[in-house]
Amino acid sequence: MSEATRVLLDESRIPRAWYNIVPDLPAPPPPPLHPGTREPVGPEDLAPLFPMDLIAQEVSAERFVAIPDAVRDVYRLWRPTPLIRARRLERALGTPARIYYKYEGGSPAGSHKPNTAVPQAYYNAQQGIRRLTTETGAGQWGSSLAFACAQFGLECEIWMVRASYDQKPHRRSLMQVYGATVHASPSPVTKAGSAILAENPDSPGSLGIAISEAVEVAGGADDTRYALGSVLNHVLMHQTVIGEEALEQLAAFGETPDLIIGCTGGGSNFAGLTFPFIREKLAGRISPEIRAVEPAACPSFTRGRYAYDFGDTAGFTPLLKMHTLGHGFVPDPIHAGGLRYHGMSPLLSHMYELGMFQAVAKGQRECFEAGVRFARTEGIVPAPEPTHALAEAISEALRCKETGEEKVILTALCGHGHFDLNAYDRYLSGAMEDFELPQDRIEEALATLPGV
Repeated sequence: MSEATRVLLDESRIPRAWYNIVPDLPAPPPPPLHPGTREPVGPEDLAPLFPMDLIAQEVSAERFVAIPDAVRDVYRLWRPTPLIRARRLERALGTPARIYYKYEGGSPAGSHKPNTAVPQAYYNAQQGIRRLTTETGAGQWGSSLAFACAQFGLECEIWMVRASYDQKPHRRSLMQVYGATVHASPSPVTKAGSAILAENPDSPGSLGIAISEAVEVAGGADDTRYALGSVLNHVLMHQTVIGEEALEQLAAFGETPDLIIGCTGGGSNFAGLTFPFIREKLAGRISPEIRAVEPAACPSFTRGRYAYDFGDTAGFTPLLKMHTLGHGFVPDPIHAGGLRYHGMSPLLSHMYELGMFQAVAKGQRECFEAGVRFARTEGIVPAPEPTHALAEAISEALRCKETGEEKVILTALCGHGHFDLNAYDRYLSGAMEDFELPQDRIEEALATLPGV
């Protein structure tokens, strides 16, 4: 390891503030609405679900929010994370492009999700909360919140989407090792889950259903709050430690990105990587192209509608203006469980409408092909989610091979795939299929959008 790399990985390089992009946008995002009154929600409407510190961050007009020392102390377990040039992948592709990836798989939970799980657990503990509830798709978020709750002495109860609960038993085990209680969702534990099971006992579940269950339990107990792993402003803000570190690291290498690529489900990984670079772009200091990559089986950006919708299936949450496939949409059980959400972050949806970045959709076989290629060159088995960004990065690098362009490509490898080897087995055996999402399924789900 070079001296420059050692310096950049020193814990003193951990950012001291999160970046809030909202004040820098050319127009403010539409507010969330109360599901009953259809008026903008206030702090008192969110208080049953979130501690006041997080509510304040959700609506903050401050560009930078200081990271508490107790949170930075836990961050020291894995931050700063390395920025790595994929030289072996470049050679294998024969491309003049230079590919860099920010590797978040070294966290205790193996993904970027602890970047927000730790502050959420901290602020809840500061308010005297005893228990946190949440949902999880692929399990990275559930693992991360379970870990974070253990750091601050909180109980943790998790509803894991049934398809992932069955596909990834070791993710469930990891949550339980950290002390969490884990339910397959839909579950008979809640009214929302019981209603779904009564209608469809074999439901594969969805993040929307799991959110309904976690919110139902949190809203009914004074000592319990809800934690969300993506979508909301404060969650995206916590993830900007990724991009802030990457800015400094790329500068140390004397590089400026021409293209930044990130996978998107709810949006936290993509926002965490790109927001600090978008800040610099808005200031005129750099001018990278920015591209979001989503699964073709759950394409909220590329085939969804920009409209107010519920964040959950049962309609417990505020109405959020976002790119959505409809809160009743149940995606096919693709292996990128962290990207199986019917809606996209309202903040990112707003920025997409402003033309601040592009979006493309990928089938899962192309993505797993990229994951295998990356593993065989760079040595890291990626989680299914970042293989979407890797597939696009490889496509772009091959275009550079044709044109001779020496483009600098940056992406975030937001987690490792050690708990996803069953999915890789399906790909390697030829059993994996791409799901062709019929338009009539989208139209059916969009027909249930609330009239706002």
